[in-house]
Amino acid sequence: MTHDFHRFWLKITAIVIGSFGPVFFLGTMEPTMEPIRFSIDLLSWPLDGEQTYEHPDTRFLSALIGGFLIGWGVMIWRLSTSVYDAAPEGVRKAVVTGALAWFVVDSAGSIASGNASNAGFNIIVLLIAVGPLWVPPRDARHADIAE
Repeated sequence: MTHDFHRFWLKITAIVIGSFGPVFFLGTMEPTMEPIRFSIDLLSWPLDGEQTYEHPDTRFLSALIGGFLIGWGVMIWRLSTSVYDAAPEGVRKAVVTGALAWFVVDSAGSIASGNASNAGFNIIVLLIAVGPLWVPPRDARHADIAE
């Protein structure tokens, strides 16, 4: 992959991560919670309607998660536009490491909470979000000064 393609893929990563934020945000309000309730039901396979998303604590956590995901997505977008050309390897490693940290903690927590099926879905999200960022670009234009 090339430097320019990596910069483009960082925007894909930002969209993949950030797109979950509005879904969680909508889960904070009863009239708009169905998309996240369905998502949680799907991720805790099988689809059985047992996830209600009704408890106020769940809706509060949904607000927090939505904010973190939007913020993480915006941060990656800004890294792709403002920092990547100056420090491509540092940005690439930071995004990949952050995605791996999410994957390990989210998957371990899912398994511990009895929702192991979500770890399988997490693999798909991880592969899409990181995509070609697993390896440095072939045509690195800039060497990072410090890592």
